[in-house]
Formats: sequence, C-alpha cells, structure tokens
Amino acid sequence: VQLQASGGGLVQTGGSLRLSCAASGSTDSSSAVGWFRQAPGKEREFVAGIRWSGTSTTFADSVKDRFTISRDNAKSTVYLRMNSLKPEDTAVYYCAAARGSWYPFVPSAYAYWGQGTLVTVSS
Repeated sequence: VQLQASGGGLVQTGGSLRLSCAASGSTDSSSAVGWFRQAPGKEREFVAGIRWSGTSTTFADSVKDRFTISRDNAKSTVYLRMNSLKPEDTAVYYCAAARGSWYPFVPSAYAYWGQGTLVTVSS
C-alpha cells in the first residue's frame, strides 16, 4: 500500500485546512487509516483515524471538537478536515494505514506510512 498525503500549508489561527491521504496498491489489505503529527522536538502523536468500512472513527482529545475525518472508498482517499486551527497544531502530518487489527493510537500498529505534509499555523 502506498500513501500520498497532501493539503498542508500555512494558515492563520482560527483557519481551516483539509488534508488528503490517497492510498494505492493493495488497499484491500488495509483495515484503517490514521493521521499522526510530529512537531519539532516532539514525539509523533495520533490525531484521528477511520476504518475503511463501517462508521468507526477515533480522535485525540486535543482535536476531537475541531477536526473531522472522512473517507471516499471509491477514491481510496481519507480526508482530515481541520477547523479552528491553533499554533500548537503546527506539525508535519502523516497518514498511515493499518493492516488487520487496529490499535489507533499506536504508531507501530500501522504497516504503511505516507511522506507527510507540513501544516503551519501562524499566530
């Protein structure tokens, strides 16, 4: 499975962005997609995730009232809509695909990773 993340950029505090994660290859082997982020000097942290089937979604507490996640199975693409952005949301955002059992918050549970897209929120 190959993942291509896009949609990052520079936005002011309170603004919005939509990130996309396009999957290709043996996507049937993937059970879910998660978004992670990593700010300079910090560990990679889980942001949000969604299964390819059903309605199950999961969010980090820090974003659950501001971010939404959705998918388009026909396009094998997962979207992360980020609203009310804050400077502390500044990070490189990565999408990752899990295979089999899904443990959303655990980076090592994801078998495939995209290259990351930079989100910068100015104050």
